[in-house]
Amino acid sequence: MFRGAHGGCKAAARCDAAAVSAAAKEPKARAEASAPALDVRDVSIAFGGMKAVDAMSLVVEAGELLGLIGPNGAGKSTLFNLVAGVLRPDAGTVRLAGHDVGREDASRRIGRGLARTFQIPRPFGGMSVLENMLVAPGGQVGEGLLANFLRSREVARQERQAVERARELLEFLQLSKLAGEDARILSGGQRKLLELGRALMSEPQVLLLDEPAAGVNPALLDFIIERIAEINRSGITVLLIEHNMEMVARLCPRVMVMAAGRRLAEGRTEEITRDPRVVEAYLGGAPA
Repeated sequence: MFRGAHGGCKAAARCDAAAVSAAAKEPKARAEASAPALDVRDVSIAFGGMKAVDAMSLVVEAGELLGLIGPNGAGKSTLFNLVAGVLRPDAGTVRLAGHDVGREDASRRIGRGLARTFQIPRPFGGMSVLENMLVAPGGQVGEGLLANFLRSREVARQERQAVERARELLEFLQLSKLAGEDARILSGGQRKLLELGRALMSEPQVLLLDEPAAGVNPALLDFIIERIAEINRSGITVLLIEHNMEMVARLCPRVMVMAAGRRLAEGRTEEITRDPRVVEAYLGGAPA
């Protein structure tokens, strides 16, 4: 899927962006004609009588990189959980490439081409970086006990392909030299990269990134921005939650703002960041 490493497509570390679009060339689920990659309509969920997400709607077109911003407690991560199938909404619909996935669990949505990362990466510390990558792929023949005996060649072939793919992704993310090391030794930024690599192992068409810059040192931030831009240029649709507005401005032509569980504003990034309602939501609390 990925070849090359740091520096975009510099001669010293060439990146084959065309290979990133494998999932788009052979989609897991055929999209309805002109359907958005992700279509969320009037989704709501309440906890203990308090609405964490309140009639929230958003549309992400295929190939788009949309930023989702807002103050802490706005409901952004809860919305991600609703989209990913971790939570079921009290009301509203979620569609992936035109398919209503409201009744499907998280694993089924992964099979439809959805992947996500989390604010706080939690790798398996006692396993190697490469082994952590190999935990991610699903739907393999070898998951069935009998298949390991009756279809051993197919199982071995898929395992080789998974290892090859994992090594390509680790090279793309500049983690190749750490492939054999325990994941517990990784820095915070490297754990973010490993989390991104694990999400990419499923060959997603839609990628949800939850604060990929949180806790990352400035030296690594530029690299993470480059990698996300490269992933998006390959044809993968990205929805990005982020508080680092420099990162949002560099990556996202369009942003949506959440406050108190609702959509507060949306539009071009340079316009939204000057919107008085957005400034108030970040600095003085969202208006009623």
